[in-house]
Amino acid sequence: MTHREQPEIRDLGIIGDQKTCALLDNNGTISWYCPERFDTPAVCSLLLDVEQGGFWAVESEAAFQKRGYLGRSSVLRTEFATFTLTDWMPYGNDELEGICRLTSESPTAIEHHIKLRDRNGLDRVDVKLRDDGSALVIGDRQVYILLASHPLQLDDETIRIKIPSRQEGWVHFSSSKEKIPVVNTALIKKSLAGTLSAWEEKLAMVDYTGSYENQVVNSCRAICLMTHIPSGGIVAAATTSLPEGYGNGRNYDYRFVWLRDSAMIVSAHIRAIGMTGDAMAFLRFLEQAKEKNQEKRFAPFYDLEMGVAPSLEELPLRGYKGEQPVVIGNKANHQLQLDANANVLLAAKLIYEKKEGKPQWSMVEKIADFVADNWQEKDHGIWEETTKQHFTSSKVIAAKALEFIAVHAETEKQKKKWHEAASNIRKFVAENCLTQSGAYAVYAGSQHVDVTAALYPVWLYCEPGSNEMRVTMQEIEATLKEGTLYHRRLECFDSNKEGVFLAASLWVAQYYVTQGNLDKARTIIDATLEFANDLGYLAEEGDVATGEMMGNFPQTFVHASLMGVIVDLKEAEKKQGIA
Repeated sequence: MTHREQPEIRDLGIIGDQKTCALLDNNGTISWYCPERFDTPAVCSLLLDVEQGGFWAVESEAAFQKRGYLGRSSVLRTEFATFTLTDWMPYGNDELEGICRLTSESPTAIEHHIKLRDRNGLDRVDVKLRDDGSALVIGDRQVYILLASHPLQLDDETIRIKIPSRQEGWVHFSSSKEKIPVVNTALIKKSLAGTLSAWEEKLAMVDYTGSYENQVVNSCRAICLMTHIPSGGIVAAATTSLPEGYGNGRNYDYRFVWLRDSAMIVSAHIRAIGMTGDAMAFLRFLEQAKEKNQEKRFAPFYDLEMGVAPSLEELPLRGYKGEQPVVIGNKANHQLQLDANANVLLAAKLIYEKKEGKPQWSMVEKIADFVADNWQEKDHGIWEETTKQHFTSSKVIAAKALEFIAVHAETEKQKKKWHEAASNIRKFVAENCLTQSGAYAVYAGSQHVDVTAALYPVWLYCEPGSNEMRVTMQEIEATLKEGTLYHRRLECFDSNKEGVFLAASLWVAQYYVTQGNLDKARTIIDATLEFANDLGYLAEEGDVATGEMMGNFPQTFVHASLMGVIVDLKEAEKKQGIA
């Protein structure tokens, strides 16, 4: 029977070409695939609708054994009892594009069952078998081509391809608008070799050695796979509407380029593996987005055409495990998020320290001026709350970002403006953003704390041993901890009804690194990694009781946070003579 169950998030692997990606489980079933670009309508959407969603299953009698990437590539090989399945998206200077799937010889037959549905699963496609043995898959916005080593058969909506026993087989799916070359076994294997070589060259930049070395490589791969090379944008995740909890309706589309997330990713990337072209592309993306939209300030996030992301739209799909709504777009696209702009300044500061000159300086100084002129405004904060407040984390990072970027000011007037704004922010925080117990409040007037405060010493805003941080961390430990990990604090929702927030848990670990408590930091890191799957990928949240991953996948924000704490841990180990 065709495998049609929705996979667990934990079982998802990824293949990609830095334009888009496909998600497949350990049975080899592709359950999510948006052709050509991360945010186009999916043709495989089983992940979000078990009845309507398209899929690409590989059926055999052999049981799954293990899977892994070949070397440092993003070519995924899945081993079954009697054969191997090798999956990749052609990458580099390849004659092919789309998806390639290669099966080794097997003592029993192997079948591909392919059901494609247009528009995220809402529309059928028209499949036409051609005399040359290929199939045209005709959707509303695109015509796709399916070619295989063995004959294709059409059974209602399902394309079937049977690979007889003792024979190698391949299938190639293309969404190219250009003429497709004659595809044969030699070209498929040439594509495999070329893709392996291109990815090995790409990930050769990862020369990190030390604690958690494999985890750094895995996180770099995750971030590379979520980077859209044509634009330079880094999407927050590959998916939409994977729930952050059950029964609460908190489902979001993460296939956009968030300023905050991207800036933190670039910062972690530079600190872990140094300056690369991908890091530089981030500033170019923002500059082009600002020009394209003629904005006085940045939107919180953009689509991959550098436009303001579309507003929220609900789709009539059943959802992952029945959790609704299923959405595309995001209603937070016009919020004021001061911390997002400030994080861009932090990333620029790191880039300027590593590279001669100040690329995109005109844009960067305008961001600094915007932060300096608008820090006193209420904003929606790091968690994109629906209510506006004087969120302490927004003020803190704004102050530190202005202090950092003032080093690069080109005039005394400019430097003075940014330093004065930072000084005024510090005064505001000291007078308005402490609780009655002396902890850093979530926002001015609140008596609660948020886990984001763990980053304040990391940002060098204050000393880790200051009285404010000591009291803040005591309250974080008392009110936000579950098991070994931590929840965030939300004003518009009870965050205890969602999973522990993995990125924020790693920030707490980073705080303990600054305190020199490396054992505590490692304990938190290890507990976070319990939520990683066999390929090293992490979703946004985790359910402590069940071990289940929750939220969109893979979450680049989490992987950046993991890289950040690992780098700091390595430096701390050196100081303590451990490494």
